Amino acid sequence: MLKTSLDYLLLGPAYPFRGGISDTQHELALALEKDGKEIELVTFTKLYPKLIFPGKTQFSNEFKPEALNITQQIHAYNPLLWPKVVKYICAKSPKVVVFRYYTPFLAFAYTWIAKNLPKSIKKVAIIDNWISHEPSWFDNKLNLFFLKYLDSISCLSHFVASQIRNDFKGPVWGGFHPINSSLLPILNQKEARIKLNWETEVSYVLFFGLIRRYKGLELLIRAFNETPLVDKKIKLYVAGECYEDQNKYYKIVKSLNLEKRIILDFEFKNTADIQKIFSASDIVAQTYHKATQSGITPLAYHYQKPLLVSDIEGLKAPIILDQTGLIVKKESKSIAGGICEILDKKNLTKFSKNIKKISPKYNWSSFSKQWDNFVSEV
Repeated sequence: MLKTSLDYLLLGPAYPFRGGISDTQHELALALEKDGKEIELVTFTKLYPKLIFPGKTQFSNEFKPEALNITQQIHAYNPLLWPKVVKYICAKSPKVVVFRYYTPFLAFAYTWIAKNLPKSIKKVAIIDNWISHEPSWFDNKLNLFFLKYLDSISCLSHFVASQIRNDFKGPVWGGFHPINSSLLPILNQKEARIKLNWETEVSYVLFFGLIRRYKGLELLIRAFNETPLVDKKIKLYVAGECYEDQNKYYKIVKSLNLEKRIILDFEFKNTADIQKIFSASDIVAQTYHKATQSGITPLAYHYQKPLLVSDIEGLKAPIILDQTGLIVKKESKSIAGGICEILDKKNLTKFSKNIKKISPKYNWSSFSKQWDNFVSEV
């Protein structure tokens, strides 16, 4: 078979799979191509078995990114098909294979593939999470098993990189989480609210993304029943598919008589939805119990929305560095006070100006150049 001159073969979720990981795989590929690299994305034929996938669908309802070369090759949980993947990769003869690793579930397939690739192919990982938000006893063993076959590791935050350095003695690059270039532009807030049928004289706090236990949505809901927030013209809009029992949140809202002040919209949002919801909001809240980094932060930066985040390392680092929001304790009363403080007009203006000033440095072009230099030098 004719061999190609691929610079990078990126393994991981990509179209037709949906979600932030797929989106960032696309963005990295496009940025590298603009720098003159030959890129192919290799994604899954099957990713999660229906039995363990908590959402409604794993697949995107967006259009395929036509500019990208995407091939479905990997069955994540059928080892009988993994030799075919290795054969495919070897036929392509890439200089570097990049494993996008964000869950120990992928360790089985990725480890087998990495182990059976020739030493002439450099094996690199981009790791989103190292210590799982909802851990199992075997996670660390799977992580360490995968590490054995890597030449270097890169991350989207220095916090994750610091965790990995405890287990991996090779080169590790911290990096940052860029702002996706494919996001739609900011809309006028009033126009966006009309489209969504939101009130114009009310401040809106946005909680966005997949709803999971570790994200602390219950803390944010309870904050709306706390002084000083209880009497303010402020509403909470929750937007994102629920990966746990959504009745839990409906019950909390009802028990606190907050039905008129909290909107629970448990549907997965596409790019057009994101544009309207973020443009219409005043601030974005991330009251997580734990986090390593968040793809919501660059979303907020793109739409110039100040952030209210929990006092945890994975969320507060960019807020401290960029002065783009407030950090609060993981308790409802502290969150309530923080919301009132950040919605003060002086603070809103200050944080929004800071976001506008620093956002250009979080672009995929900058990331891809730094990342490519790191991979090339090790």
